[in-house]
Amino acid sequence: MHIVIVNRWPRFKEDDVRWDNELTRYEEFIDHDAHRVSYVVDRLGTEGVLADPAKIAHLVQVDDVNDVDSLRAAVAEVIEKVGPVDQLIALSEFTLEIAAKVREDLGLPGPTTAEVAVYRDKVRMKEILAEAGVRVPRFAACTDVESGLAFARSCGYPVILKPVDGAASIGVHRVDDEAALIELLATVDLERYEIEEFVTGTIHHVDGFTGAGSEVGFQVASRYVNDCLSFGSGQPLGSVVLQHSALRDRIEEFTRDCVRTLGMTGTPFHLELFVTPEDEIVFLEIGGRVGGSEVPHLLNKLFGVNLFEVWLRAACGDPVTPAPRPGDPSGGWLVVPKPANLPAVVLKASSVRATVPSVWRELLPAVGEVLEPGGAYDALHAGRFILLHDDQEQVEADIHRIIETFEFEVTAP
Repeated sequence: MHIVIVNRWPRFKEDDVRWDNELTRYEEFIDHDAHRVSYVVDRLGTEGVLADPAKIAHLVQVDDVNDVDSLRAAVAEVIEKVGPVDQLIALSEFTLEIAAKVREDLGLPGPTTAEVAVYRDKVRMKEILAEAGVRVPRFAACTDVESGLAFARSCGYPVILKPVDGAASIGVHRVDDEAALIELLATVDLERYEIEEFVTGTIHHVDGFTGAGSEVGFQVASRYVNDCLSFGSGQPLGSVVLQHSALRDRIEEFTRDCVRTLGMTGTPFHLELFVTPEDEIVFLEIGGRVGGSEVPHLLNKLFGVNLFEVWLRAACGDPVTPAPRPGDPSGGWLVVPKPANLPAVVLKASSVRATVPSVWRELLPAVGEVLEPGGAYDALHAGRFILLHDDQEQVEADIHRIIETFEFEVTAP
């Protein structure tokens, strides 16, 4: 089999303090002797390819793997140099749709744009689920300004305006009145946006893997502490793994229904949902990829399941059925975001290990380090923490303790 991997993520040295992308071990999970393996990377992605160069069939570096023309040309070069491609693998949320387009353009096997749309297009996924009777927020595509305003008038404020293909709450806006909506609609690309009902409730996420028949062989439900939208405005974001309860059983069944209805197969998923004050479960959105931030690291530690490994082995025709460790553990994570005014020089970032013993991993910027703008949840922030404990309530209490006591100071450069 000839496998082409599209990689935009760096890997850090084993003796470094950062753990980002340590689970995407292509050189370990894909047999480079049994398969011909080629890579398309950008500058940072080059640092994530640690396979023996002698075992790499071909490697192409481009400026941006998320530029469809660049990726298409790079894969065409690989085909010319090595031969037909059997699998084009892209693990990043932002590359899934682009890789599907390249497959179609070059006649490669694998997920098509229509298949990827069920977990990339927020309008399409809700259309399918709503038709099947799954509770979703009321929603509409923003075809023009008037239709957006008409929806908001019928639905009532606040409303949520978001990109149909976004991630990490980038470009998502809560809009509280018509004047603000008129102003905002004039600034966005309406073809890429949808508008939906604001749902009141606690937001949960479910992370797992679905097999060839849309069966969910592994899933873990968690509840957010704060929410992704608030993170964009400077608030800490975390989550807590739920231990067994009637609610968790309902969330797991709801997840199975969503995945089966969407026809998702052979892919990890990251589903987000609301639990309303009336105890109703409402779909929010789903991604066909491994959850971001500290999610994969926490699940690998708690359950011994590396979702990246399962995904890569399945893509290479060597499916692995996740076999989580027995028990009902809990754990959680927290990201305290960088300050708004950047760049900034770190004056103080105090460890919490002495006062919060449940902290397993802690990533703090060094004094004197310059924090730059940009990056998602896995960037170098004010503080990133992963917690382990056998009691869900203690994990949540410890997360709030970090939020309340963490000491962090910066100054202008």
